[in-house]
Amino acid sequence: MSYVVPMQPDPGAPFGRDPFGRAYSDKSKVAAGLMQLFIGTLGIGRFYMGNTGIGLAQLFTCGGLGIWALIDGIVILSGDPVDSNGRPLRP
Repeated sequence: MSYVVPMQPDPGAPFGRDPFGRAYSDKSKVAAGLMQLFIGTLGIGRFYMGNTGIGLAQLFTCGGLGIWALIDGIVILSGDPVDSNGRPLRP
């Protein structure tokens, strides 16, 4: 008879780890990308990710007249973005 040991949560990675072993961020990739696509002219997606400098730049330029915000949203959704602490965003 085999006994299954319950999995213990990883205190260093409460949201799990990516395939490379890096701890996931508490932020969501989908949420950041959609915020950037729909209200990116205010830099909301970047503020959410913790990138205050880029968020302010997008806020003051209206997201590069919308072009920068659109491209940034697509890059966030299709790429491997990280938060301000260097952790990958959750899928």
